[in-house]
Amino acid sequence: MILDAARSGPAPVRILGLDPGLRRTGWGVISLDGARLSHIAHGVIAPPESAPFAERLLQLFQEIAAVITEHAPDEAAVEETFVNMNPASTLKLGHARAAAIIAPAQAGLLVAEYAATVVKKALVGTGGADKAQVAFMVRRILPAAGAASADAADALAVAITHANSRKLTGLSAKARAAG
Repeated sequence: MILDAARSGPAPVRILGLDPGLRRTGWGVISLDGARLSHIAHGVIAPPESAPFAERLLQLFQEIAAVITEHAPDEAAVEETFVNMNPASTLKLGHARAAAIIAPAQAGLLVAEYAATVVKKALVGTGGADKAQVAFMVRRILPAAGAASADAADALAVAITHANSRKLTGLSAKARAAG
């Protein structure tokens, strides 16, 4: 746990949430200060669909690394891949997810992973919530985020889920990993 001597308590923790996709990867950075969550930034990385597969993955990796450099998160959380009816699409999504995991890992961040149903249940109360319901709850929890796109709202939802998981356990990801 990071302590801030001037505050006599834990320092705020920045959390990067990622919703990986090959066409659109949403990202969101929030701050957890005690029990208070606040919005830092969010966006979407959208490599050109006409670019070769390897270049698209490289762009995802590089842009996530740039977000990490710009916003200096302490921890990261990534949505897990869901398996769909098309095995080729699932495999490609897995590649995008790998880029989303490796970039924060390379920066020295521990990376938590959450199933989409866990994220939806944490925000909306049901694992079967739709994107509009998730986006609505993100706006309620982080009003400064405004009307984020669906991908960015999903990424912010992953970050919120991780923040709440940290609060419930009372430990940071680094403390969990060490102990």
